[in-house]
Amino acid sequence: MKKVLLIASLLVATVMNAQTKFESAMTKGLEQMKAAKTQTEIADAASFFERVGDAEKTQWLPYYYAALTLYKGGWDPKADKDKVAEKCKDLIGKAQAIDKNADLYCLVQQVAVLQMMVDPMTRWQVYGPVAKVALADAKKADATNPRIYYLEGMSVFNTPASFGGGKDKAKPLFAQSVELFKTYTPATPFHPNWGKEDAEKMLAQCN
Repeated sequence: MKKVLLIASLLVATVMNAQTKFESAMTKGLEQMKAAKTQTEIADAASFFERVGDAEKTQWLPYYYAALTLYKGGWDPKADKDKVAEKCKDLIGKAQAIDKNADLYCLVQQVAVLQMMVDPMTRWQVYGPVAKVALADAKKADATNPRIYYLEGMSVFNTPASFGGGKDKAKPLFAQSVELFKTYTPATPFHPNWGKEDAEKMLAQCN
């Protein structure tokens, strides 16, 4: 009996140590991502998250943040958007091999928009549908995720009124996002929790 208890205690200690190691790495990565300003710092933060993901093997969050970090850096005028997008898609693929969820589908949409913006007039026919399907998949995964409606609102907001867009059409989507954020709670401190202030800001612009 004592041997069984010892083994159980060792297993619990191993699990707790693994969790602590992962949590410590995620905390460090998020701090690094937040502080990153230059393209080098952005690449370093993304690489750190990717290494965490490769080490953990069963956690999708490191790959998510690696891609999100690169995506944000991709809006730098000097960045090669296509190169950034392709790396992001590789990272998202690793994450989705572990889990398919609304936030990963949202990131698919964001990366598609990034790639479309290289040449919007010609690329919207390719990447527009990809972005639209990604948000539809996100809603199927979790229709209560407020980031879905913020991103959908941004897409509509930036679409000319003559093509069914504009702030009047976008306003209900931003309002829905803001409303969902009132009761939204991330599963852990490391799960995505961005977008509330962005949605509120865009809603105010639609008034």
